[in-house]
Amino acid sequence: MTHQVRAVVARGKGAPVSLETIIVPDPGPGEALVKVEACGVCHTDLHYREGGINDDFPFLLGHEAAGVVEAVGEGVTDVSPGDFVILNWRAVCGQCRACLRGRPWYCFNTHNAKQKMTLLDGTELSPALGIGAFAEKTLVAAGQCTKVDPAASAAAVGLLGCGVMAGIGAAINTGNVGRGDTVAVIGCGGVGDAAVVGSSLAGAARIIAVDIDDNKLETAKKLGATHTVNSRNTDAVEAIRELTGGFGADVVIEAVGRPETYKQAFYARDLAGTVVLVGVPTPEMKLELPLLDVFGRGGSLKSSWYGDCLPSRDFPMLVDLYLQGRLNLDAFVTETIALDEVEKAFERMHGGDVLRSVVVF
Repeated sequence: MTHQVRAVVARGKGAPVSLETIIVPDPGPGEALVKVEACGVCHTDLHYREGGINDDFPFLLGHEAAGVVEAVGEGVTDVSPGDFVILNWRAVCGQCRACLRGRPWYCFNTHNAKQKMTLLDGTELSPALGIGAFAEKTLVAAGQCTKVDPAASAAAVGLLGCGVMAGIGAAINTGNVGRGDTVAVIGCGGVGDAAVVGSSLAGAARIIAVDIDDNKLETAKKLGATHTVNSRNTDAVEAIRELTGGFGADVVIEAVGRPETYKQAFYARDLAGTVVLVGVPTPEMKLELPLLDVFGRGGSLKSSWYGDCLPSRDFPMLVDLYLQGRLNLDAFVTETIALDEVEKAFERMHGGDVLRSVVVF
């Protein structure tokens, strides 16, 4: 059996997305069919549309989502029809060298659904990050479904599927922010703001938000930043040092993904401090640092991919914090939109005034 559903498709590099009818098959072994309730519009989706990921068009966009399992294939035991789930793009295999060493968040063999969703003419679709959730229903590997409390808002907790988890995880999992630490976050978009929230959850004593946009800095302050620095007007490194007794921050999280801001992060940390790169650079970017400075300052230089998260561990815990009122995920939902408004949401991204537009079905 197959299902005909409406979905957002990117057919060519840079072309506006279109709302089309696609065919979704019933789940096979190890797969799950999910009725999508909400899906955030992430900048990664725009990268796909622009051809910045690869050129495997047509793409079925959307990956930051939550919904209800409608059917499962043979051998699936972790989720059942009727379960409310958050979708993730790192279904761990349990068998690779990272998993066998007890580090499944580094899994080197994550997997997706084996069957393909298609256009009506049979053309196979490439689902964004193996999910493709700008669709009324989507087919994923069952391991991409993490069961959470159904009392949660799908629009809010679906954001844990990518950007919000990346930021929170960069602070808690990768940066190991601890009680009493000083933290600086450079770049206050959705991921940077989530890093602010994660640092606050971890008990950081001082959280310094850095950006060139006062509106973004004001939002970061509402989400837990104790200090703000507009680096358009002020030297960010000097300002961070001044706010930390001249030493620099214990952890600096770079959420922009540019060499210039990475250098700021490198020199804004205390001796033996940690730099976490969670901003995504482009392939042509290069970084040059004096090797003596790398050696002499000590500490750790880390990259954070998906916030080093383990969905089965992190999603339920964060949803519980949300339901307890201790994690304000609703603050990340700037607007809710219809499925045919995704292209407008891409346009709004350039204005910098949106944390997340969320498609609600």
